Amino acid sequence: MLHERNRIDARIAEIIGRPMTSGHLGEWIASEVFGIELEHSASAKSLDGRFRAGPLHGKTVNVKWYLKREGILDMTDADTLDYYLVMTGPSSAAASSAGSTRPWCIENVYLFDAQRLLAGQHARGVKTGVASSVPNRFWEEAEIYPAINPILPLRPGQIELLRLFLPHAS
Repeated sequence: MLHERNRIDARIAEIIGRPMTSGHLGEWIASEVFGIELEHSASAKSLDGRFRAGPLHGKTVNVKWYLKREGILDMTDADTLDYYLVMTGPSSAAASSAGSTRPWCIENVYLFDAQRLLAGQHARGVKTGVASSVPNRFWEEAEIYPAINPILPLRPGQIELLRLFLPHAS
């Protein structure tokens, strides 16, 4: 099975032009669905790209694809970052990964105002960085799919593309 997975990962890497990881693949998916111009270097500090058009044209974005939504977000203190675009699989409590699977799917998408979220985290006295705990109310406010959110209303074509990543899509 690992040999087959390696072949599949190599084919995906050819398409996305970067190594096959959930992070790189998530950035590529976001660029295609949300019209994001990715940074030329995959190791750019604090941001992955900029929105090419629409209400967020020119705004910077850091893309995350978490195969489960566990209420945590890898955050930065960078003042150059405007938004986090977070795609997640099913909701789950943060816990040990022993014996669990992380399906390669997208059930929800969230758009966080990075500076507002950072200020909220600091006001709560929560650390920022890897695996910062973000309260459910912030996730609910930031949801743009499948919920509709005026900050970035999705077009029918975007919704159809995201539906391809539902766990039951065929």
